[in-house]
Formats: sequence, C-alpha cells, structure tokens
Amino acid sequence: MAEVIVALDVPSRDGAHELVDRLGDEVDFVKVGLELYTREGPEVVRGLRSRGLRVFLDLKLHDIPRTVEHAVLASAALEVDFLTVHATGGRRMVEAAARAAEASGLRLLAVTALTSLSAEELAEAWGRPTVDPRAEVLRLARLAMDAGAAGVVSSPLEARALREALGPTPPIVTPGIRLASDSRHDQVRVASPAEAVAAGADHLVVGRSVTAHADPRQAMREIRRHASEGQGVLG
Repeated sequence: MAEVIVALDVPSRDGAHELVDRLGDEVDFVKVGLELYTREGPEVVRGLRSRGLRVFLDLKLHDIPRTVEHAVLASAALEVDFLTVHATGGRRMVEAAARAAEASGLRLLAVTALTSLSAEELAEAWGRPTVDPRAEVLRLARLAMDAGAAGVVSSPLEARALREALGPTPPIVTPGIRLASDSRHDQVRVASPAEAVAAGADHLVVGRSVTAHADPRQAMREIRRHASEGQGVLG
C-alpha cells in the first residue's frame, strides 16, 4: 500500500502540532517544508519526532557540493526519513549529498521538476524553445540515481515512466495529489491518489486536500480509500 505523507504547510510549530492532533492516528508520516523549517528551525522536527512521527524534510537543497553535504549531515542528525535536493544541482552536488546520507538511515530524494511548473514555464526557465516535462524528469532522475540518490520526487504524471525506467525499488514520491472535488491551487501537473498509485508512486504527499478540510481525519481516510483503488493496477 502506498504511504500517505501529510504536508504540514503551516507557519508555526504550534500550528503543526495542532494539525497533527486533529489527524490523530490517521497520520504517522509528515512533511516539513521550507516555510515551517525557516520559521521554527530544527526544533520543529525534533518535536514531531518526539511524538513518534516519521518526517520528510523537504528543503530542496541546491548549492555548492560542500554546503549541501554539510546540510545533509545536519539533517541526518535530526533522524528524518527523507530529505530533498534538486537534481539540477548537478552530479557532484548529488554525489556529495549521497555520501553524507550514506551512514545514516536518511533516504535522499532528488527533486526533478516542480509540479507547479508547466511545460512552457520549464522551457522559459531552462532557456529552450520547448520542453517535454516527462523526458526532462526522466533525464534528471537518471542523473540523480546514478549519483547516489535513493529515490525521486516528481509529479504523478511522470510516475509511470519513472517506475518503468528505475525499477520496483526506488521510492517515487509524488506531490500534486488532488481529489476530483479539490482546487489545483498553485499546482499544474496533478492527479488523483488512485491515478498516482496505478502509475507507480509509492509515497503520496497531500496538503490542502487534508489540511484545509473541515474534518482532516475523514479526508485522510478518503485519500487512502482512493489510493487503494490504484493498488495493483500498474503494468
């Protein structure tokens, strides 16, 4: 069964803990992103870990290799499960990050192309007349995996191609998960939980579909029910 990770996209540690309280035993894996980590620092991760929660630290590191290596070492000391780096940081940067993660239980995930970017926006950012997002995601994923990343982050629209290219083992983590009734907000390349799982994703990151719901526990149950409908469809 695919794991559901709740994005704690809230501005404070108190808000994060309040959301976790509302979710109760429906959540055991949470994502701490850049906003929350910048405001609250490592203590927010320590607080969540002290509650027995697994943590996906989504910092999308992108800097010179030595800086990223030391940031990974600091993150590993927090006992997080996943940490993200940008694949576009290049082979040497990902290799340095992978070396730093190797001695810990931390699994390094390479972010390929953000789910908020359309094909036109990717082409503009990368200085090309046109871009095929799936081809670029596959190219970056192969680069990162060759450099030692444990898995990748992509939109669910590229999950099938990634699973076919990378095989059954590497984690494929997909944000951009939406139910039919949800707004896309700032995401562009999105899919339902069932579609993402059927395509090969094994970790689904959900945010406002759960966190903005009047009953987050019920929303989590609905996400899991929909995800189960995609189980076993790949292939």
